[in-house]
Amino acid sequence: MTGPTRPAPVEFVSQVHVRDASDLYPRPGNDIEPDFLRRYADALEEAGFDHTLVPYGSAGFSALGVADALSQLTERIGLIVALRPNLLHPTAAAQALATLDQLSRGRARVHLISGGNTAEQARQGDFLTKDERYERTAEFIGILRRAWTEAEPWSHEGRFYRFEDFVAGLKPVHGTVPISFGGSSVQAHRIGGALADIYGLWGEPLAQTTEQIDTITAAATAAGRAAPPRIWVTFRPIIAPTEEQAWEKAHTILGALRAQRAGDPAPPPPENAGSQRLLAAAAAGELHDRALWTPVAAATNAAGASTALVGTPETVVAAILDYVDLGASIVSIRGYDNLNDVVDYGRYLLPPLREELARRAPQAVTSPPAAAVPDAAVPVPVGT
Repeated sequence: MTGPTRPAPVEFVSQVHVRDASDLYPRPGNDIEPDFLRRYADALEEAGFDHTLVPYGSAGFSALGVADALSQLTERIGLIVALRPNLLHPTAAAQALATLDQLSRGRARVHLISGGNTAEQARQGDFLTKDERYERTAEFIGILRRAWTEAEPWSHEGRFYRFEDFVAGLKPVHGTVPISFGGSSVQAHRIGGALADIYGLWGEPLAQTTEQIDTITAAATAAGRAAPPRIWVTFRPIIAPTEEQAWEKAHTILGALRAQRAGDPAPPPPENAGSQRLLAAAAAGELHDRALWTPVAAATNAAGASTALVGTPETVVAAILDYVDLGASIVSIRGYDNLNDVVDYGRYLLPPLREELARRAPQAVTSPPAAAVPDAAVPVPVGT
């Protein structure tokens, strides 16, 4: 069976939202609603999530800005900042992430997005090719790690970044900020397997997920690492008290997603391998394994994490545990009716998940310390 070489606690992640709108109940505008953000943050902590992802888009809010605010609105939950390397010079990113980590008393993580859509990258002045974007991310990671550990000024001259005599006076609470990485291409697997603390995957069928985990593990081994990155999988659960009600709810959500796009021109095929894989799974069948449902991915052109797990809480818990059995130790669950789904997940999914994990291995529900720098890393030039 594919999996990590040493046991890892299982952590649960959601995604933060800054305004009272959702996929199921959209509203025009992109403004931040501070009262709703506070309410949502309270709901995440009350539900018992271990972490929340602060997402990023070129037309939306600053993920770092919202994460800084959340550091003061929350007490326990970890804050995962989505960050594109084209947005900040890595020295500035190191400072910003160390600042968030200090403000949150050691709760920061970063999820690096190399960029899977050329037009979206160009909106903020990034005109590198896909391969170049991944290589830039590798250099970015090397600089972040060295910035958090060097005590004396140091210089760097690489392919994408150059600076002289930089030293970060502010360090992360635990000496580093865990780095997450995503992507489903050959190059993504190579770089993320070699360098990341955490590797993020979207919700594919079990067989395809196994293939990706095996590839990431092989890349880590080839880079000389003693252990591969932790695996993070993401789903959009649709739950109800009975199977019939859950499927009725699922088709209501699918109808709403399709209605929102009715009359729009057909979107171009997605450029990124992750979305292509989700659409391939949708073309192969609507229902996979125990509960993985793909029409919602097809309805959105696989825009981001977009596959659902449908059924009673018992069915969805069992389906999530199937992925844990493959080696996933971080599971992201977010819904279509944001705030209400957070409440439902906190009541009906997280408690039985943790109960079953505790039954299997009590240590699996103990929150871990911040992840350490990988055991070894692919050689990335970090200057002199």
